[in-house]
Amino acid sequence: MNWFMVGASLFVSNIGSEHFIGLAGSGASGGIGVGAWLLNGPIVIQLLGWIFVPVYIASGICTMPEYLERRFGGKRLRIYLAVLTLILYCLTKISVNLYAGSLFLQQCMGWGLYSSVTILLAVTGVLTVTGGLTMVMYTDSLQAVIMVLGAAYLTIQGFMQVGGYYSMKEQYLQATPNLTYVQQVYNVTMNVTDSCFPKPNPQSFKMFKGINDPKLPLFGFIFGQTPSTLWYWCTDQVIVQRALAARSLSHAQGGTTLAGIIKVLPLYIMVMPGMISRVLYPNDVACVPGKHCLDVCGSEVGCSNIAYPRLVLGIMPSGARGLMMAVMIAALMSDLDSIFNSSSTIFTLDLWKRLRKSASNTELMIVGRLFIVVLVGVSIAWVPIVLQFQAGELFFYILEVSNYISPPIAAIFLTAIFWPRCTEKGAFYGGLIGSALGIARLVAIFLFKPPKCGEADTRPAFLTSLHYMYYAAIIFTVTAIVAVIVSLFAEQPDPDSISRLTYWSRNDPAPIAEEIELKPITEDCQQTQFDVDDPNFDVNDPTDIASSKNETNLCLVFLRACARFICGIKDSAQVAENAVVFPSIKQNRREKLFLRVCLVVSLSVPLSLYIIWSV
Repeated sequence: MNWFMVGASLFVSNIGSEHFIGLAGSGASGGIGVGAWLLNGPIVIQLLGWIFVPVYIASGICTMPEYLERRFGGKRLRIYLAVLTLILYCLTKISVNLYAGSLFLQQCMGWGLYSSVTILLAVTGVLTVTGGLTMVMYTDSLQAVIMVLGAAYLTIQGFMQVGGYYSMKEQYLQATPNLTYVQQVYNVTMNVTDSCFPKPNPQSFKMFKGINDPKLPLFGFIFGQTPSTLWYWCTDQVIVQRALAARSLSHAQGGTTLAGIIKVLPLYIMVMPGMISRVLYPNDVACVPGKHCLDVCGSEVGCSNIAYPRLVLGIMPSGARGLMMAVMIAALMSDLDSIFNSSSTIFTLDLWKRLRKSASNTELMIVGRLFIVVLVGVSIAWVPIVLQFQAGELFFYILEVSNYISPPIAAIFLTAIFWPRCTEKGAFYGGLIGSALGIARLVAIFLFKPPKCGEADTRPAFLTSLHYMYYAAIIFTVTAIVAVIVSLFAEQPDPDSISRLTYWSRNDPAPIAEEIELKPITEDCQQTQFDVDDPNFDVNDPTDIASSKNETNLCLVFLRACARFICGIKDSAQVAENAVVFPSIKQNRREKLFLRVCLVVSLSVPLSLYIIWSV
């Protein structure tokens, strides 16, 4: 893929329906502060292109767990990362995407939650079965254009409705529900001085409000949120796959710089529309927690998540509504399809093959499809739980859960890439202790649910007094310290065993055997495919698709062809035709100079916006 397609795919893979719903909802609830997270991504993503991707390409890996196995040896780190990644996909990606997409359909079409989820899964399933990652990469480029144009149109219309930015800023600080209307329509009596009355924060137009801010504490964001962001942009299978699909390292770096620039757009086309929605529809978006919110959106804790679909339905003409519907569905399908392909790859290659080393490619394809079904089922069951945390704000739920699970992964990858002395024991025990700390708090927040508005908070002090971002910083630090200490007491790795596996050794010459082995690869790196030349292929196995040369039953031939299509099974000619080659890490001087200029431009954009929105 060229640099534009890589950059567009990185952007769209990150921006899904949960961002439309979540970012707009957080903007409606708390103002511009959530934009700090959006500006952190464009900075960290450059580490992917300039630090991580060169190592990944040089090592010739297909999945992130595979990198850890090659870097440290052994199997347990690969299994450890695979399990954590699948947990994150289930809790923060699939369930959240399904809820966000169904919420949009509920508001637009009036369908029920689970009816909407079923329809979304059916449409996404067709894309997953028929296209795979290659299809997703091409559709992502088209979706990027549709999403940006559609959301930009909505933003312009929104600002025209409220009289421009400065008028929106003034009105937002006064956007509260009309108590007379609430009492008459919803039979809810409340005083303006009540602590539950939803008042805008006077500092809603500043990103950082202090070190103890309940939403985004300054130091907690810098030292606690950044590791989680690094995990997402630099070690997450969905994102890294896009960068590794580039033609060369130069195209990968060009793609990350482009994605970094585009990534600032959601601040204006997602967060601000949410703020506009609160100005225009305060009685719905800024509802009073309790019966009022329950009647408006079905959640007692808040209805800020309906800000974006409410704005679409309220100010856009019918034709444009259809366009925005297409944008939302396209974003959801892209995100879910990416996750389905990546999770299937991780489960089959990193876990199932460990249990059944003799498994044929046909078996791996079938198991991968069945695993997706199980993962979706668990995610659907998790949807109601999503709404119970972070006052119903979808985006901050994602941040909190991610910050409990991802910091150990970020710490392990950083030590693996930058510190050649790090050993398998150090990385494993560091990750194990860090994950234990994160999961302990994750379980605690599910056991001790936050109180409803107006109720006393009786949760333990380590939940109420320590912000989750500060806790994430502790997890990251403890993981790194344990990894360093254990590694120092273990035997030093052989330099040959870590050749081309660290940032400092990425340019080492590759062994001849390795070069021959790694040049041609199939789509196993992206989506497990079936090869009839596989030594494990058994013509007597009813699960394997046999040749139809001597087949007389045309109906059976047709059924087998359908099974081959659904499971993504390909014959030798198709596999050879679709074979890809690892991108090159070689760059000439002109490419390096041009890309460095692009890097400076890409980094200057979010840094400038940080300054503008923090003074």
